[in-house]
Amino acid sequence: MKIAMLSPIAWRTPPLGYGPWEQVVSLLTEGLAARGIDVTLFATADSVTQAKLHAIAPHPYEEDKTLDPKVWECLHISELFERAGDFDLIHNHFDFLPLTYSSLTDTPVLSTIHGFSSPQILPVYRKYNRKTHYVSISNADRSPELDYIETVYHGIDQENFTFQEIPEDYLLFFGRIHHDKGAAEAIQIAGQTGMKLILAGIIQDEDYYRSAVEPLIDGIRIRYAGVAGPELRNKLLGGAKALLHPINFNEPFGLSVVEAGACGTPVVAFNRGSMPEIIENGANGFLVRDVGSASEAVRSLDSISRRKCRDIVEERFSRERMVEEYICVYNKIIGEKI
Repeated sequence: MKIAMLSPIAWRTPPLGYGPWEQVVSLLTEGLAARGIDVTLFATADSVTQAKLHAIAPHPYEEDKTLDPKVWECLHISELFERAGDFDLIHNHFDFLPLTYSSLTDTPVLSTIHGFSSPQILPVYRKYNRKTHYVSISNADRSPELDYIETVYHGIDQENFTFQEIPEDYLLFFGRIHHDKGAAEAIQIAGQTGMKLILAGIIQDEDYYRSAVEPLIDGIRIRYAGVAGPELRNKLLGGAKALLHPINFNEPFGLSVVEAGACGTPVVAFNRGSMPEIIENGANGFLVRDVGSASEAVRSLDSISRRKCRDIVEERFSRERMVEEYICVYNKIIGEKI
């Protein structure tokens, strides 16, 4: 079986820092390659993989502002579809745009829908519904207008996350600095509990950061650690008393929630989107309504077993489980046993 894996090109695959879609693509690609499956990864030229790498874009366009995103996205996607006949299946992780090429080939197209950026993109998914195949990353993130072949939760490489039995005395916000992710609410929770807070993540909304977050950063009680690469991410997640995830939108999945658990760190999250599918209330964290109930949950963190947090990740969110479930999806589509 020959698989074409289409990664986004905003960031490298795997990313050096931020890049959750690219991270999932990398883990899946490497897992498939380790199983001896013939995979060609379509990604940026500086990407790293044990599979075959095919690249048009020399660098991620978020890191090289001389690259026009739309131009290089079109070149990237068309490069794969012009070679579609070389593959038994195309696995698309590039959102809706590649679907518009799918009727031009007989090669089956599977799209992992990593979330809906807006209801305005749904017409494309509706047009190619049942003509292609869709995987959701949580049951909460399914559109009632679409048909899905399966839900496959993201997996992580647990070896990259160190279990830490005894945490330090701080709370952590780890994610995009954006209203959706609730950075300002995390600061409020820290204020109500009297605990230190470290924020880490890409500043996605500069205006939001300048108005709602930066004025409250004092470098002592509230500190911004910047964009955390793998080493710092592991250190921050493992040392935190809890990860705060006070989201203001319906989170499609939430990789940082799973990554925190792999370090033994419980999560206090607003009960929206996929959170009830990832967090077992009282076991590996708390599902809460608002800032006030989140603050109460922080005061109850000692009731959570950090070993249990790690165990849940090992049981439900391993890379191996994700790879195996995608192989089952591939088999359903092309009727071939790997």
